Amino acid sequence: MPTSGGPIVKEPEDFSLVLGGPLYQLFRRTHLTGDALELMHRRVVVAVCLTWLPLLVLSVAEGLAWNGRVTLPFLSDVEMHVRLLLALPLLIVAELLVNRRLGPTVSRFAERGVVPDAAREKFDAIVASAMRLRNSVTAEVLLIAFVYIVGVGIIWRSLAIEVPTWYGVSANGLLQPTLAGWWLGCVSLPVVQFLLIRWYFRLFIWARFLWQVSRLELTLVPTHPDRCGGLGFLALVGHAFAPLLVAQGTILAGTIASRIFYAGATLPEFKLELVGLVAVMLFAVLGPMLVFSLKLAAAKRTGLGEYGMLAQRYVREFDRKWIRGGAPADEPLVGSADIQSLADLGNSFEIVKGMRLVPFTWQTVVQLAAVTLAPVAPLALTMISLEQFVDQALRMLF
Repeated sequence: MPTSGGPIVKEPEDFSLVLGGPLYQLFRRTHLTGDALELMHRRVVVAVCLTWLPLLVLSVAEGLAWNGRVTLPFLSDVEMHVRLLLALPLLIVAELLVNRRLGPTVSRFAERGVVPDAAREKFDAIVASAMRLRNSVTAEVLLIAFVYIVGVGIIWRSLAIEVPTWYGVSANGLLQPTLAGWWLGCVSLPVVQFLLIRWYFRLFIWARFLWQVSRLELTLVPTHPDRCGGLGFLALVGHAFAPLLVAQGTILAGTIASRIFYAGATLPEFKLELVGLVAVMLFAVLGPMLVFSLKLAAAKRTGLGEYGMLAQRYVREFDRKWIRGGAPADEPLVGSADIQSLADLGNSFEIVKGMRLVPFTWQTVVQLAAVTLAPVAPLALTMISLEQFVDQALRMLF
């Protein structure tokens, strides 16, 4: 509440990448979500019923659901089941986790004094700008157009497997869809692709937000125990996007599985795709944090200079007092606080020396890479038997 005669203080807008936009408002009006993304199970059920169930019904009606008329019947299409029954729900689940993590993370910029009071107004303006972009109707309309023109019209048609399938037959480079194929191309795939590309748009908003914050005059403390000047809390953001990484890995795993089972491919043929997926996903999630590297490097240089000067002054005084005989005769060396202060100063200087130039560790990189590739791991069984795999795993452990 503003005080009488005092300035009106505007509370900063809450930061959320997911609580906004036309689709979110549609979910609210249709009672598929609450204000904080409750009722997640409803959204998952509706998504599956909209994308996967009609394909099953139409495939059964056309006699393409199981072995017989086509090489790849619907019930054998691992790629599509993985995409619609695993990846799609994960894209929905990711919203809840990201919403719970990012809001508190952004508030820590101000709570911990990283953004000083003098820059608070600019910081609040940056948050408001990000929220306006998140709520943009134009942006989501363009994403839908991109999905139908590029995602379905070009990419999916060019990647369609070259065998008779439940969704159509590719002839002379053109896909002739069945009824189930029409639903797949007009509804099911666009839904998945829209949710996926919408996530990349949100990652762009997050990257833009961090870049704008990095241009502010931040207060970074070189001796902060997180060895990131006080920005260590950003490392938790990467793990918030884990469901998105698993979903993207699941989509690729399904695509590879179809090529292995029905086109005679082998897993090693996709090593470039796997490396590329990991590189892209790590850059999308962790790359935005690199905008603070110059700030962290400057803080480290300043800290080394300032704490180096402080250490030089202290050790000279310590040397003069305890080595050169300058200590009073009645002051005992044993139990002196000077020794502990010297050790504390040394620890502080080591923290400054060990200050990282990125607000995350190699452990975070490895963990997120493993999460991305986890859905592909079962495909290793296409190269060796389960018994051989278990035997080699046990030998590595024991």
